[in-house]
Amino acid sequence: MNIMKENLKVSTAFLLIFLISSCSSFSFYKVPVTQGNIFEEEDIEKLQVGQSMDQVQFILGSPMIKDPFHSNRWDYLNLITVGDEKIVEKKLVVIFDDKNLLSSWKIVSE
Repeated sequence: MNIMKENLKVSTAFLLIFLISSCSSFSFYKVPVTQGNIFEEEDIEKLQVGQSMDQVQFILGSPMIKDPFHSNRWDYLNLITVGDEKIVEKKLVVIFDDKNLLSSWKIVSE
């Protein structure tokens, strides 16, 4: 009878170890999350020096950041994450001149 109890304890211990270890390898589905502005290469190709702020906003949408201290600079951000991992991180900086016309833009990928 003691041998049966001992075998039952050992079997139960192995079963618990197996079940606990199988849970640790289980991976939950992680949803891709898009944040900020989605701007594609074809959108950027539509930009031309001398366009008004309204024209730029029509092409790219509202900027993510309009700095009150630098009213001639707009920042567009695009971030795609899956879980804690960054898949895409792009930044587009648009600069206007003193007449509020597009003077330059730069893509910064991190």
